[in-house]
Amino acid sequence: MADGMIRVPVTEQDAQLRAKNFDEVCLGYTEDEAVDEAKRCLNCKNPMCVSGCPVRINIPEFIHAVSERDFDKAYEIISRSSSLPAVCGRVCPQETQCESKCIRGIKGDAIAIGKLERFVADWARTNGIKPHTDNAPNGHKIAVIGSGPSGLTCAGDLARMGYDVTIFEALHEAGGVLVYGIPEFRLPKDSVVKAEIDNVRSLGVKIETNVVIGKSVTIDELMDEEGFEAVFIGSGAGLPMFMKIPGENAKGVFSANEYLTRTNLMKAYREDSATPVFRAKKVAVVGGGNVAMDAARMALRLGAEVTIVYRRSEEEFPARAEEVHHAKEEGVKFELLTNPVEILENEDHFVRALRCVRMELGQPDESGRRRPVAIEGSEFEMEMDAVIMALGTSPNPMIASTTEGLDITKRKCIAADENGKTSREGVFAGGDAVTGAATVILAMGAGKTAAKAIDEYIRNKG
Repeated sequence: MADGMIRVPVTEQDAQLRAKNFDEVCLGYTEDEAVDEAKRCLNCKNPMCVSGCPVRINIPEFIHAVSERDFDKAYEIISRSSSLPAVCGRVCPQETQCESKCIRGIKGDAIAIGKLERFVADWARTNGIKPHTDNAPNGHKIAVIGSGPSGLTCAGDLARMGYDVTIFEALHEAGGVLVYGIPEFRLPKDSVVKAEIDNVRSLGVKIETNVVIGKSVTIDELMDEEGFEAVFIGSGAGLPMFMKIPGENAKGVFSANEYLTRTNLMKAYREDSATPVFRAKKVAVVGGGNVAMDAARMALRLGAEVTIVYRRSEEEFPARAEEVHHAKEEGVKFELLTNPVEILENEDHFVRALRCVRMELGQPDESGRRRPVAIEGSEFEMEMDAVIMALGTSPNPMIASTTEGLDITKRKCIAADENGKTSREGVFAGGDAVTGAATVILAMGAGKTAAKAIDEYIRNKG
């Protein structure tokens, strides 16, 4: 039995070993470890952890079931609220959400809520347990655009309510950012992501791939000609941002979006890949978020010496502490309070160096973080043969530009209210398409909110 103040540690691959393979880093809890960790839960009468969960899982109830070894019940409780528990258990920033509100965390370690969620979901998958719905079909058709976390969540919740739901996905494989953005060593595709998508399909959701909304078919056509009574746009944010500095068109400069899509979805890291990616010797990754950590750790596994270049200090990293810790353990270097000003090319127009300037932190900006200010005369160069820009993404403008009456914001995101309702009758939106790049769990929360709003819309309409 674990000390009540200290969480049960989770087994991980050795850092030096995992830096050379693509197997999952975290190996998860055994049954006994999960039960021991679950028994640390105080089962609070006023569970603040639930308020920190964007999809409102009944956390104390599922953890209590784990403590009694009733893993089947624990999965049933989780799946009432979450369509993607095996994903959330791996990639959610629990430390700033549910676990940050855990009473245990005041004088000791917070309960490892995320690791327990992962254990339950993995146990259910191993034992062939599926989510289910008792609702009969209600005869209403709903279209969902995008098969990422917001789209899958919205579709799953609507299917549970009895709706006939079809997801339209632009790529050849369903999953959105789960398959193209997050590396295999953090989120296995075949054993985890595909299984979660199959669970959504088991609720009756249909998924059509290779359908580019705005090109293959428009939202207007879906509603006016195909009989869909409402549409949810969960198309994510796949348009990469760049710094607009000299040299960004050099060979060897990637957006993190392209780099990760090629290595994750197209398997460019494999020796037999039909679309191999450039294997650089020295790589700079510009940015400090989770995507930057993913790109850096991927480049490391492809044999490069990798340096994260970030204009603020480590305290301002948007990335999860766990991802930063893993990157450091694996050998990624960090050049902090540093900002690129130019990418230098050789005579063949390949990257040869990154020119940077040292920064210091001034007054807080609109994000609440201290604004980085360049230090005069501090420019220096770092020898590099590839640069990966991990500066964020924005929504692809195609959907908004081809849909009559759909407003967008100054940030080029789809305008929607707190329930996901847009300016177009019957059209709802959520996730990164509305907020810009954010986390998987926030996108799921938006999909869940929109599903409820769509249900109310259809009921009031009819």
